Amino acid sequence: MTDAVVVGAGVNGLVAANMLADAGWDVVVCEAAGVPGGACRSAQVTAPGFVSDLFSAFHPFAAASPALRRLDLPAHGLEWCRAPQVLAHPTPDGRCALLSMDPAHTARSLDDFAAGDGAAWRALVDRWAPLREPLLDALFGAPFPPLRAGLRLARHLGAADGLRFARFAALGVRRFAEEEFTGEGAALLFAGNAMHADLGPETVGSALLGWLLTMLGQDVGFPAPRGGAGQIPEALVNRLRERGGRLRTGAAVHAVEVCGGRARGVRLADGSVLPARRAVIADVDAVSLYRNLVGAGHLPARLLDDLTRFQWDHATIKINWALSGPIPWADPRCAQAGTVHLGGTLDDLSRTAAQLARGLVPADPFCVLGQMTTTDPTRSPPGTESAWAYLHVPQLPRGDAGGAGIAGPWNDEAVARVVERAERTVSAAAPGFAARVLARHVQSPADLQGSDAVLRGGAVHGGTAALHQQLVFRPVPGLGRPETPVTGLYLGSMSAHPGGGVHGGPGALAARAALRAAGPFGPVQRATVAALNRRLYAPSRPTAPAGPGAPTRREPPTAPSGGTARPSPGRGR
Repeated sequence: MTDAVVVGAGVNGLVAANMLADAGWDVVVCEAAGVPGGACRSAQVTAPGFVSDLFSAFHPFAAASPALRRLDLPAHGLEWCRAPQVLAHPTPDGRCALLSMDPAHTARSLDDFAAGDGAAWRALVDRWAPLREPLLDALFGAPFPPLRAGLRLARHLGAADGLRFARFAALGVRRFAEEEFTGEGAALLFAGNAMHADLGPETVGSALLGWLLTMLGQDVGFPAPRGGAGQIPEALVNRLRERGGRLRTGAAVHAVEVCGGRARGVRLADGSVLPARRAVIADVDAVSLYRNLVGAGHLPARLLDDLTRFQWDHATIKINWALSGPIPWADPRCAQAGTVHLGGTLDDLSRTAAQLARGLVPADPFCVLGQMTTTDPTRSPPGTESAWAYLHVPQLPRGDAGGAGIAGPWNDEAVARVVERAERTVSAAAPGFAARVLARHVQSPADLQGSDAVLRGGAVHGGTAALHQQLVFRPVPGLGRPETPVTGLYLGSMSAHPGGGVHGGPGALAARAALRAAGPFGPVQRATVAALNRRLYAPSRPTAPAGPGAPTRREPPTAPSGGTARPSPGRGR
């Protein structure tokens, strides 16, 4: 018998476990894989001596996250590395939007696109500085609604600026950049960062995400852990064990044990049961948790119906390279950046986003490329480079804007065609790149899901980042909180608010909710949440007209070929 069982040893699960252990709880973390980390791992998959990050690689959210900062991971072995410059976005006409931790350097690159844009950039950075802490607390450090953090942010903004900030949060990148800048250099920085998720330049909310990532890059850089992304979960595991917490790898959870409407523990794939006195925290995707681990018999029918509308983000194809030398960029400014965006002009990015929205494989993909040895010299032998690139593709392609005839479930041939297309994009910006490739390792959408079932169909953000699946709409319309309709069960994965990224926010919020429920006001809190959930998931009135909100029986898209339509129960992050 333990106080809490955490399902999944991804960053969110390990953050939750650490916070519960800090409070004196007896905690055990169950991870299906043989190693912890979920989508935050590294390995030598290309050639001996070349370390590749298999999923996440650069971590501005982790460096700034309130949850991770409170855990003081540098004291447990984590060391950050940074490239000389943060990000470069070259354009076909020879210009380059450069993001630097020196705002003056960034400003000079934007003046190359339009005189005066550098001053506009510096003014934007000045406005960011006082908002940074209250905004990060409101987004990542507080349950929804973020009352205290929201009040702090409101005090900084005031009523008039608060309204204007709310308007800004609803803008797409293109409109925001048109209002603030003359040239498109800043728009390229914002749009490229928004497209790390699945938000195109015209999508509502893309300005906020693009601005947030860009400002964090200006502030803390795009750092990478020395030695590989796996150092983040390793530091979390070290810290957890120092506080008496336990980690069980190779321990797949088959079901959450529910009795009398309350989570009582978990049942493992080998049939054994781990009872939990106080809480079960799930660092698994919402669909797997509700459908596979809990089951329809313990959940409101309306929640299950809402789950049929859950939207995954785009699939991902990732290419890892071992290179004989640094990438031979035509623009030398790219050689100094840890991250390079290859996607052309703002119109080109809009075209790519529109093709993805239509279910088409992009003709000229937007590639996010990482130069890991440039950032961390330990990643490969001297004089070489460990690099990667990823690009988004439809979960189930309806067609191919590039004319190669890709359609239907992903197979090896379709993935190979996209990899060839991506390498052509790199070679166009870096002539001679192909000659420096010593070895290549490709991760298809099915490979990503096979390595971590949370990455459903190669979706790396736990569900779309679009507004209709954020805040109180994540993962389904509800309270926007980690509590579920099953008492004592908390959703602490990136399917929950505040969403994807290596910041530990969902895990931290789940742990706080569990601690509050066990506190002196716990009975009141549990009763309030249960009453609200009953109202939210009460059956529709029989007289309600058909149409929006009416029950349907649609299913989310199936996984790519080689994956599974329903991930193995309990395969943690």
